[in-house]
Amino acid sequence: MNIKQLITMANQIGDFFVAYPDQEQAQKEIAEHLKKFWALQMRVQLKTHIDQTTNSGLHPLVEAAINKYQQVFI
Repeated sequence: MNIKQLITMANQIGDFFVAYPDQEQAQKEIAEHLKKFWALQMRVQLKTHIDQTTNSGLHPLVEAAINKYQQVFI
């Protein structure tokens, strides 16, 4: 899948969870959402993009969730 599409979809998830008062819980739920609803290939592609770029274009909450919960995420 096109990385720009993945980033757009991930950012939409981040926009939803940004309203959570507990940002730690928001990060955990973002990672769980991606694990539950995204194919492994999509998750790996997004994680690889984060690892290979300095400005991933991802919502900071999403990027933090992926990095913090990568063992759940992938």
